[in-house]
Amino acid sequence: MKKNSNNISNLILLSSFAGVLSIVAAICAVSDRETINLSSTALCSIEIVDSMASSIEAATTEAVAGISEEGDTVSVSSKEATASLEMPRTVYTVTEYESPVTMYTSDTVNVRSGAGTDYDKLGKLRWGSETLVTGVTDNGWYEVSYDDTTAFIMGDYIVPELPGTPIVFVGNSRTVQMQMAVGSTDKAYIAKVGEGYSWFLNTALSEIPHYAGNGTTMIINFGVNDLANASKYIRLVNSNIDAWTEAGITVYYAAVTPVGGNASVSNSQIESFNARMQSELDPRVRWLDGYTYLTQTGFSSADGLHYNSDTYRSLYSYYMSVITQV
Repeated sequence: MKKNSNNISNLILLSSFAGVLSIVAAICAVSDRETINLSSTALCSIEIVDSMASSIEAATTEAVAGISEEGDTVSVSSKEATASLEMPRTVYTVTEYESPVTMYTSDTVNVRSGAGTDYDKLGKLRWGSETLVTGVTDNGWYEVSYDDTTAFIMGDYIVPELPGTPIVFVGNSRTVQMQMAVGSTDKAYIAKVGEGYSWFLNTALSEIPHYAGNGTTMIINFGVNDLANASKYIRLVNSNIDAWTEAGITVYYAAVTPVGGNASVSNSQIESFNARMQSELDPRVRWLDGYTYLTQTGFSSADGLHYNSDTYRSLYSYYMSVITQV
């Protein structure tokens, strides 16, 4: 620590001496405009240096004396040094519940040590996590029990009932393979390989309410296996849009995406199907034009019908970019 004290003193001396040199240079520079005797100029500089040296010595002594000392060892507490740099944290009060209440997270959310984003993160809870809430703060946060300690979650992400899954995909084999490529965290998939309109009507339709609810975005993607059923798909979706909208579900129909050369259907057939769906679906059904997206960006398919994982991930990213912009 004594070495640190010397370093501080040296730094002060160097900084002060640099300032002196600047002053001397400025004084001497006036000789270009005024007639000054060389000896008097030198004398002036020497007097200034002597005067400033005394000030430097005094300043150095005061600076070193200001550092806390213990015996012969000069020490600076790192805690004291950083304390003055810490920003004040959010001030809040908590109203405790008479008894804990079970609530649910409506998204993936941070758990913090205090009721503000300026407090430390203790962890995260995923969508739909059952959470024991013990109180509420005056600034809109919930006090919760987390890993045997008291923690806080922003009130925007806690709801009294289990919310609908954020994203629900309904479709055929392409939807199954998208699930394999991107995973199912915060998402649900109602899909089966090789299926089309009949499976959508008789099986998938009744499963939707088990996963989709208020706040859910539902993406439907049927048609590549039965492009001739465009009229049936339109009637089925349009007849259910009222119920889905009233339940708080945002509905998208995803265009049938392009195929390669080995597929049993053609891209011209797909384009005709997509054109009818886009023009005749209820205006509340939003359109995801993955066909144009993959046509422009490219895709990889071994059998002409199904894509590799990179293509599915790219298509998923496109879907999410459109959804989040609305």
